[in-house]
Amino acid sequence: MWLKLFYGVVLYIMLHIIVWFSSNLQFMKNDWASKSLYISLALSVPATLCAYFATKNVYYALYESAWSARFVGFGISYLVFPFLTWWLLKESMLTPKTIVCVALSVLIICIQIFWK
Repeated sequence: MWLKLFYGVVLYIMLHIIVWFSSNLQFMKNDWASKSLYISLALSVPATLCAYFATKNVYYALYESAWSARFVGFGISYLVFPFLTWWLLKESMLTPKTIVCVALSVLIICIQIFWK
C-alpha cells in the first residue's frame, strides 16, 4: 500500500508541476513565454501519463476509492501551485486566503490517507 501511495504522490507532484508550466509559462518574463503554447502541447502527453498512473496507484493504495485518488490529487495540486507561483512568478502565497487553502489541502490529504 505505502509504495503505491508513494509512487502515486510522486506522479501527482510531477503532474502538477507539468500543468503549472503548461498553464503559467506564458506569464513569465523570459524567452520561453513566447513559445508557451508549443511547450504546453508538448507537455500534454507526459501530463496525461502522470495523471493516469498517479490515479491508478493512489486508487489501489487507498482501498480502491476514486474519491480518495481525486482528493489526494487535488490536495497535492494546491501544495505545488502556491510554491511554484511564489518562486517563479513572485506572487506571495502568504495571504490569509492562500494559507487557509493550503492548510485545508493538507487536511484533505491526511483525511484520505489516514481515515479508514
